[in-house]
Amino acid sequence: MIVALALRKPAAAPDPRLDQMIAAQGGITQRFQQTIEAQAQLQRTVSERIDALNRRLNETLSESATRTAATITSIGERLNVIDEAQKNIAGLSTQVLSLQEILSDKQTRGAFGQERMEAIVADQLAPDHYEFQATLSNGSRPDCVIRIPNFKGAIVVDSKFPLEAYEELRRAADSERKAALGRLKADVQKHVKDIAEKYLIPGETQSPALMFVPSESVYAELHISCSDVVQKARRMQVVIVSPHVFMLAINTIQTLMRDAKMREQAHKIQLAVVELLQDVKRLGDRIGNLRSHFDRTNKDIAEIETSMKRIESRATRIEQVELALPEEGNGSEQLATKPNQSGLLALKAAESVPSSK
Repeated sequence: MIVALALRKPAAAPDPRLDQMIAAQGGITQRFQQTIEAQAQLQRTVSERIDALNRRLNETLSESATRTAATITSIGERLNVIDEAQKNIAGLSTQVLSLQEILSDKQTRGAFGQERMEAIVADQLAPDHYEFQATLSNGSRPDCVIRIPNFKGAIVVDSKFPLEAYEELRRAADSERKAALGRLKADVQKHVKDIAEKYLIPGETQSPALMFVPSESVYAELHISCSDVVQKARRMQVVIVSPHVFMLAINTIQTLMRDAKMREQAHKIQLAVVELLQDVKRLGDRIGNLRSHFDRTNKDIAEIETSMKRIESRATRIEQVELALPEEGNGSEQLATKPNQSGLLALKAAESVPSSK
């Protein structure tokens, strides 16, 4: 027993590090669980974000697809419009080429200008006021002659403008422009001189004569680059007109024609006014006679009313006279009148009144 007690060793004291290790292990376990939970939460958040991103991406792609389809449709429509415009441009180019072909030939160009001038004249004036290709006394034949009633002489219009020099000026380079401009001025001056010499005939045609230019651009170029030629033409009694200016001139001629017609009818209007004044005077005389008849009738009616009043007055006085009955015991049928006092007074008053006419 003693030996057993001697051999038994005393129990060892607990190691505090073991407790710390166990406590640290518990903390690590807790943090590990928190990390697992945080990782799960992060996975859920990432999954939600990915889903939202996928939805947004799908919506964006859908909208982009819709806009792209609309854009493609719009582009197709615009391409169709461009195709139509190209067709129109091609047709216009053909027309421009045709116009260039027309204007390239001098005879054809003259016919083109004359047709434009004739269209304006025929649209604005009556057929008896103008004549195309009329022959003057000197044998010349202007493109148009406009006649105004009661005006001595006719207005001459020429439509053969020299366009070659203008086309050369339009195509000329900067170094060639001066020479082309000089040719244009020379051609226009020569044409103005020809018009003044052939068509301005004293007593037969009026001045100024009209030189018709069938293009507004040519007319503007003449006034910009050849203003001295335009002024010289005016001094030679030749006026250069474009289609719009020519229409204004035709309107002025129409006004002159209306004034001429008014002057033709002036004497008829004057006679009509004189007759109207005579009718008004006769009407005034008849109204005066009618007024005199009315005055005489009123006077006669007043005299008749006066006579009627006197007749009524006498009748009233006669009515007031009393007739006396026969006296009793007289034995006779003789009737006697016994006017009352008022009746006698009335008779005396009537006798004193002068008789009417």
